[in-house]
Amino acid sequence: MHIVFKRLFIGLLLLMAVLPLHAVDFKGTVYARKKSGGSEPLPFAQVYYLEQKKIIETDGDGVFHLDLQAAATLIATYVGYSRDTVVVVPGTPSADFYLTGENEVDEAVVTSRQAGISKLKPVKTEVITAAGLCKMACCALAESFENSASVTVGYSDAVTGAKQIKLLGLSGTYTQMLDENRPVMRGLLSPFGMSYVPGQWLESIQIAKGPSSVINGLEAITGQINMEHRKPTDETPLFVQLYGSTDAMFEANVASALQFSPKWSTIFLAHVGGTAMSMDMNNDTFRDAPQVMQVNVANRWFYYDPSGTQVRFGFRFINEDRLGGQMQAGRDNTANLDGGLWGSQIVNRGVNGYLKVGVPINEEHNTNIALVLDATRHHFGSFFGTKDFLGEQTSLFGNLLFSTELNEHHKVETGLTFNSDLFAENLTYAGAVAALPVAVPINRDRRETSAALFGEYSYTTDKVTFVGGMNLEYNWRHGWLFAPRANFKYSFTDEIVFRALGGRGYRCSDIFADNLGMLSTSRLIRLADGLDTMEDAWTFGGNMTFYLPFGYDPENTYLSFDYFHNTFNKQVIVDQECTDGFTEIYNLNGPSYTDTWQVDFTTDPFERFNVTATFRYTDARVTLNGQGLVERPMTSRFKAVLNMQYTLPMNRWIFDFTAQLNGPMRLPRFAADAWGRETSPVYPMLYAQITRKFRGLDIYIGGENLLNYRQKTAILGSDAPFGPDFNAGCVWGPLMGTMAYAGLRYTLWKM
Repeated sequence: MHIVFKRLFIGLLLLMAVLPLHAVDFKGTVYARKKSGGSEPLPFAQVYYLEQKKIIETDGDGVFHLDLQAAATLIATYVGYSRDTVVVVPGTPSADFYLTGENEVDEAVVTSRQAGISKLKPVKTEVITAAGLCKMACCALAESFENSASVTVGYSDAVTGAKQIKLLGLSGTYTQMLDENRPVMRGLLSPFGMSYVPGQWLESIQIAKGPSSVINGLEAITGQINMEHRKPTDETPLFVQLYGSTDAMFEANVASALQFSPKWSTIFLAHVGGTAMSMDMNNDTFRDAPQVMQVNVANRWFYYDPSGTQVRFGFRFINEDRLGGQMQAGRDNTANLDGGLWGSQIVNRGVNGYLKVGVPINEEHNTNIALVLDATRHHFGSFFGTKDFLGEQTSLFGNLLFSTELNEHHKVETGLTFNSDLFAENLTYAGAVAALPVAVPINRDRRETSAALFGEYSYTTDKVTFVGGMNLEYNWRHGWLFAPRANFKYSFTDEIVFRALGGRGYRCSDIFADNLGMLSTSRLIRLADGLDTMEDAWTFGGNMTFYLPFGYDPENTYLSFDYFHNTFNKQVIVDQECTDGFTEIYNLNGPSYTDTWQVDFTTDPFERFNVTATFRYTDARVTLNGQGLVERPMTSRFKAVLNMQYTLPMNRWIFDFTAQLNGPMRLPRFAADAWGRETSPVYPMLYAQITRKFRGLDIYIGGENLLNYRQKTAILGSDAPFGPDFNAGCVWGPLMGTMAYAGLRYTLWKM
C-alpha cells in the first residue's frame, strides 16, 4: 500500500510539472519612436524571452502574444534600433515597447547600413555589414566590394574566371585574408579563395588598410580583410538563399544554427553553385566565363563554460570544377590538342579544420590565454592549352596568445606563432611546345617553415590610442625577419578623429598561384637564376575623419580623407614586356612604390535615405628591366563610387543604386601595340536592386552593368590560340554585358 501511495504521489508531482499553471494571455506591441515625435508599430521585430531562452516575432502590426505563467524579462530588438527591456509580473495583460535611435555596435556601424568607419579603432576600419552584403547579389566574397572604392575587383584573365582584388594599388596577394582572425586563402587557395566564401555565409567584413596588428603574422602589407561568419549561437534554425541570373549563374545556400544546451551550439553551412551553360557573346570562339560547378560545406561548433572558457572548432570541404577555353574544348586535353582546340580545366579540392580555445585566467585584469590551430590540405589540378600545372599544399598554423590589462589604460598581448607550408608544384608543357629547347619544365617543390615571437602594447585614453608591436620571425629558408608596426589615433573632439600608422610586412611569393593569368598565354615562363621569393615592404599612412552636424542623423554623416604610401625593399616581378615570347620572373632592381589618396563622404539627407560617395586615386610605379621606373601596368588610376539606398517605412521595400566610374590603366606594350592605345578607357558601371521584405522572407531582383559596357576584345590572338600573340591576361573591364538576377532569402527564427 505504501508503494502505491508513493507512486501516486510521484505521478501527481510529474503531472503538476507538465501541466501549465494558470497562464495569462499577455499582449505586447513593439513601436519605433520617431525623432519628430509620435511612433509607429514595428512589424516582424524580435522579442527575446530571457527566462525561456526563446525568440518571439511580432506580426505585421508589431504585436505578439505570450502565455505567461511567471515573471518574465522581455527584450525587444529590431535591426538598426536600440533595445527596450520590460519585466512583466504575473497578471499583467499588456505592455508596449519603444525602440529609439539607431544603435551603434562596437565598431560604430549601424547594422542596417552597408559600411561605416569605427570611431574606436586605432586603424581606420571599414565595415560591410550583413545588410550591406545584401545590397547586391553578393554570390561570393569577391562580389562584396562593388560599393567600396578602397577595394578594386577584376579578373586575372579572360579564361579562368578568377577574381582578384587590389588594395592600395597592389594585388590582393599583399592583403592578408583572415577568417575570424585566422590567416586563410594562402598559397594555392589564393586565386579562387574569394569564390569559396559565399556572401550569405558572412555576417560582416572588416577592411583595414595598412600593416595593422602583428598578432596575425607578417603578411599584411597593404591591409587586412577579416571575415566574420554566421555564428553557432544565431537564433536561426534555418536560413535558405536561392539565386539565378540571366548569364546562367545559379546558387543555393543553406545555414542551420542549433543550440543543444547552454554550453553547446553548432552551425551547418552548405553551398552549391556555378554556371549552367557556356556563352560566347563576343564571338571570339572562347567562353566568356568558364563553366563552374562548386560544392562547399562547413560545420562550426561553439562550447561555452560558465567559467568563461570558450572552445570553437570546425571544418570545411570544397570541391570545384572549372571548364574554360574555346567553346568546343572539353576536359580531355589530349583530345583538345589533337583537335586544334585551346582548352582549360581547373579542379580544386580542399579540406580545412581549425580549433580555437580561450581560457580566462584573471577576471579583474581581463587576463586570458588563447590557442589557435588551423590545418589545410589542398589539391590544384589544371591545364591551360599547352601548359599543365599541378599543385599540392599542406599547411599548419598555430598561434598561442597571452593578453592582460595592466589597468584601464594599458594592455599587453604577446605570444608565439608557428607556420609550416609544404608545396609540390610542377609546370610542364604539352604538344609541339614541349619539344622546344626553351620550354623548360618548372618544379617548385619546397617547404616553408617559420616560428615567431610577437608582442603588442596598447595605451588607451578618451582622446589617445596607441598600439605598438614587434614580430621577430625565423624562417628556415629566408632567415630572420623583423617587423615593427605602430598605430596611433587622436580625437581632437568627438567629431574630429586623426589616425596614423606605419609598419613592415613580409610575404613569400607563390609564383604560380599569385600570377595565374600568365598561364593563359602562349608565352613560356622563365625564372631568373637565384630568384628570392621573399618580399619585403614598408607601408605608412594616415586618415582624418570629420563627423558633420547635418543630415537626418548627424552621427551617420562624416567626411574622411586617406593617404597611404607603400614601398618595396624586395619584390618578385612578373614581366611580360621584357622579352618577346616569354614571361620573365625576376627580383626587383630599383624602386617600387604606390601612393594612394581617398576621400569618403556619407550622409542621410532625410529619414531612411542614405548616400555614400567615395573617390580613390592611385599612383603606382615599378622598375622593369629594360624600361626603368614606369607606371605599374594593369593598375587603375582612379575609381569613384556613388551608392544610394532608400527604405520605405518598416523596411518593407528597399531600393539600392550604385554607380561606378573606373579609371584608366596603363596597358603592357604588346597590348598597347595591338589595340592602338597606351591606356584602357574610362568606363562606367551601374547596379540596381529592389528588395521586398515579408515575414521571414526577402525577395529581391536586380541588375548589374546596366549600361551593357564590355571589353570587346578580351583575348589577344584569339583567332590563333597556339600562335605567338595569344594572351588572355590583359583584362581591364567587364567581360559580361547587362545581367539581371533574382533571388530569395528565407529565415526561420527560433521560437
